[in-house]
Amino acid sequence: MIRPIVGVLVLVVTAGQAGAQDAPRVSTEKPKPTVTLSLQEALGQARANSPAYRQVLNDAGPAKVAVKSAYGQFVPTLEVGGSMGYVGSGKSTFGGSTFNQFSPSLTSGYGVQLGLNVSGTSILGPGTEKANQRAIEEDITGAGIGLNNDIATQYLSVLQSSAQADVARQQVLRNTEFLELARARREVGQATLLEVRQAEVTRGQSEVQLLQAIQIENEAKLELLRRMGVELPVPVSELALTDSFALSQPAYDLKQLIAMADEENPQLRSARAREDAARWGAKSARSQYLPSVNLSAAWQGYTQEFTDTELLLNGQVASSKASAASCTFQNDLIGTLPGGGVPGYPNGGMVPDCNTFSGLNATGDALLPELEQALRDRNNVFPLQFENQPFRANLQISLPIFSGFNRNLQVARANAAKEDASEAVRARQLQIRTDVKGRFLALQASWQAIAVQAANQTAAREQLELAQERFRLGSGSALEVTDAQTAVTRAEADYVNAIYAYHKAIAALEYAVGRPLR
Repeated sequence: MIRPIVGVLVLVVTAGQAGAQDAPRVSTEKPKPTVTLSLQEALGQARANSPAYRQVLNDAGPAKVAVKSAYGQFVPTLEVGGSMGYVGSGKSTFGGSTFNQFSPSLTSGYGVQLGLNVSGTSILGPGTEKANQRAIEEDITGAGIGLNNDIATQYLSVLQSSAQADVARQQVLRNTEFLELARARREVGQATLLEVRQAEVTRGQSEVQLLQAIQIENEAKLELLRRMGVELPVPVSELALTDSFALSQPAYDLKQLIAMADEENPQLRSARAREDAARWGAKSARSQYLPSVNLSAAWQGYTQEFTDTELLLNGQVASSKASAASCTFQNDLIGTLPGGGVPGYPNGGMVPDCNTFSGLNATGDALLPELEQALRDRNNVFPLQFENQPFRANLQISLPIFSGFNRNLQVARANAAKEDASEAVRARQLQIRTDVKGRFLALQASWQAIAVQAANQTAAREQLELAQERFRLGSGSALEVTDAQTAVTRAEADYVNAIYAYHKAIAALEYAVGRPLR
């Protein structure tokens, strides 16, 4: 009693809007593709362009450098430095002594230092960093497998939505044929206007469902492109996927799958690598109780150039005059000796010319030209005519005795981290085994669901044929045909979902195992 009332209400609502011509119809033609995409192409584009995957790849570089850095601890460090400075004139005190600098000066210097520090931590460093590098490599492998699963699953989702759009197109065609049949029967007086209007409403509803299915398909394509990290240069409706997936009964052995997952799942392998790194970390913490050796060597040089050369020369002239005066005084003393000098010495031990002896000219008021030039040359050293300093080398061996229990704390933390890593491996293994078992059961169930949905689809199609035949003979109603068409659409959609649920179940099982299975 309810369905005829509903049909009448629909007719009342739509009767006022019905015109002499039909409303614009939705095309059931599929767009012609201008761009095709296979699964392998999608995977290749994703590995090259996926931002999330590339972020994981970026971790490989620092891990490689970390291993080199660990080995670099056995190579002496080299430091090269240089300096330039200015010192004004005046007095300065250092170590209780007062120094008087009569002229400002420019200074420069260089230093070359070699150093090598060897300890238990540096010895164990390469092993620790190699373990960390293996963990990151497994993370990258896991990210690649996860990316493959993500792209393959979304690829299947696009195929699934495309198949659902085909189901919707087929339903529009069936409803159009039914509408034409209803109109033809009404023209010969074997159908009512109510049945024609019911057929029109049914076709309109199927066209709306087709539009929704096309929208879902396009959104699935856009999501696939986003996960790949690329943009399409043409409208997304012109993209067509080329791969198809055959149905075959699963013949996997659960024990073998679990064994493969234990060996090949990258997440589990990464956890084991981090456990190995934690063991190295515990060894490194205990190595702090061992002595460390420090070697160092240095080469240095400096220059100092007085900026007031005349002041420097005047100072040297004053010093030379004092030396000449002292020379004259000594000559006078020696001249007072009996015999006028020291027997056995040339000139009786007296200096013939005290000015020349002290570096002064004959008049004693200036330096000899050659001495003045030599003094200028010795002062002209800034910035690169260095005075090299003696080579220095040092060997130091240290053994820490007490550090406020800091080493005990670090060892305790390292041991706890090692135990945590071991438990993380066990937890990951349990999780992976659970995932493999669960997805194996889901695969079996999805395969059985395909057979059930195939039978439902066959029954629904037979029901539709019977309803259509009854309607042609006049013993059935349009509402029976509409119900049968709805049942066929639902059965076909469920069959499509069952097929792709099976393919997605295989992809999920492959992800849990950590390797392809087909």
